[in-house]
Amino acid sequence: MRTHLFLIAGLLLTPAAVNAAETQTTMDSKAAFARLKGLVGEWQADTSKGKVRVSYELIAGGTSLVERDSSDKMPVMVTVYHMDGNRLLLEHYCMAGNQPRMEARSFDAETGELHFQFLDATNLANRNAGHMHSATFHIADSEHVSADWDFFEDGQRKMTESFSYTRVK
Repeated sequence: MRTHLFLIAGLLLTPAAVNAAETQTTMDSKAAFARLKGLVGEWQADTSKGKVRVSYELIAGGTSLVERDSSDKMPVMVTVYHMDGNRLLLEHYCMAGNQPRMEARSFDAETGELHFQFLDATNLANRNAGHMHSATFHIADSEHVSADWDFFEDGQRKMTESFSYTRVK
């Protein structure tokens, strides 16, 4: 009986392991991180809520990229991007009071589109509590980048925050 349970568990976990392996083999995480590192500097976006500023800084000998988001109408938020083995991760320190962690799932080097998907979070009461769940970046060139952040609540997208930034310096 116990052998059957291990066999069944192994068969159930195999597709997840295959999907994780496919994610890693179909995406060049190191190239995606290199593209993100090109954002170092200061950026600005005009939104319906006023000007939003974002800055990018390399820390820890170039192994982590810190993004600092600010505007006159919201508290500062920070996102840290880094490699974890062959995976590219981000951790977002959100004004919602939680810290979602996301894994890069796709990167198109030609278009500069980089997509992150929710992995887990700290200070999240449960998976249905409001949190940033995914983020997609379009790094068009060295002067323009856009970002779409999806906020989920009760298991579904509640809103998407979209920003189109232009480099200030």
